[in-house]
Amino acid sequence: MIAHPMPRTEPARGLGLSADVRDWRKRWLVVSGFPARLAEAVVADPGFDLHALLQLVDQGCAPELAVRILAPMPEREALR
Repeated sequence: MIAHPMPRTEPARGLGLSADVRDWRKRWLVVSGFPARLAEAVVADPGFDLHALLQLVDQGCAPELAVRILAPMPEREALR
């Protein structure tokens, strides 16, 4: 199990992330076992809760499945 010394935050829905933050998030995902391409796709969408993804992987969930489980839902207006 990898300890993730990151502050607890909510997903940054709709907010642009700086390149430094995206790089930091990608590094944590790759170190935790995410393939680089999947990590890149996750950091491209700030709606993903990085902590929840890493927690699922720490508990034995495959990264690909963790991403499917926690995929952000479309906004309500888009569903109408």
